[in-house]
Amino acid sequence: MTVPHWSKNTWTGNRRNLLKVGTVGVSAIGLSRLISACGGSSSSNSLDGPIAKDMAIVQRWVPDQLGPGKVRLPVSLADNAGLLMKGPATLNAKVLNYLDNTVVEEGLIAERLWLGEGTAPFWAFYTEVEDVAMYALIVEGGPTDGAAFQIRDPKDLDVVHAGDSLPALETPTTSDHRGVEPYCTRVPAPCPFHELTLADALATGQRVVLIVGTPAHCRTGVCAPVLDGLIEVAKEFRNVIFVHADVYADETATTTAPAVEALNLTFEPVLWVTDTSGVITHRFEGVWHASEVRQVLA
Repeated sequence: MTVPHWSKNTWTGNRRNLLKVGTVGVSAIGLSRLISACGGSSSSNSLDGPIAKDMAIVQRWVPDQLGPGKVRLPVSLADNAGLLMKGPATLNAKVLNYLDNTVVEEGLIAERLWLGEGTAPFWAFYTEVEDVAMYALIVEGGPTDGAAFQIRDPKDLDVVHAGDSLPALETPTTSDHRGVEPYCTRVPAPCPFHELTLADALATGQRVVLIVGTPAHCRTGVCAPVLDGLIEVAKEFRNVIFVHADVYADETATTTAPAVEALNLTFEPVLWVTDTSGVITHRFEGVWHASEVRQVLA
């Protein structure tokens, strides 16, 4: 199954529940069972481990929010108990068109990435897909059905993507929380990305990185490590402005924050990178490694 898509007019309760689930889509096993077991089904001092056809290829992206062009397809491995905490150093894959089973691209290689203790490794495939259609990412040695994804017409995408301008939002700052309490749920201390609003950051004419995620309430367990990784990246790029917006407006995580509503988000965490004119050059979602962000900023 894949993560359901909610329209802009869907009531906030549904948006909130979907945000708590995150972006993990599943092939072959149930989403709720996978999330409840996201701590992993095996433990070892080594990340190494084989792939098998009885495993599931777990989508770590939102299957229906991709447009034509370069797409990023991060996956994890799972069995009936949940996400696996180990896997091969590299995975090979190809992309098939679902309609006629033709090979769109083959020879894709992804290296294993890891966010640290207690998180499942993942592999991020990059490919170029131009036609609006349904596709499958088939990982060599894994299940034959792979992981499905859809390329949609850009005008039908609800979430801003590469080529769009990032909206100039009045996000919470240290001096003005704008009704979001707490304005940053990172512990032990708020992150350093709340000095400027997103609107003010975009007005500087510098490149901007916006991350939306809630370290305190992230069900997939990656919001805190990806934010921490971004803090380290920010130290290397003083000419880039980093902005963080938390997901909920209240400590009980019952009301989504204005930035989430304005960006039409039904998933988290998400990260956008812009050029100096505020146009989005890259979008990361679900899970990513600091090295991927570092590479696009270099």
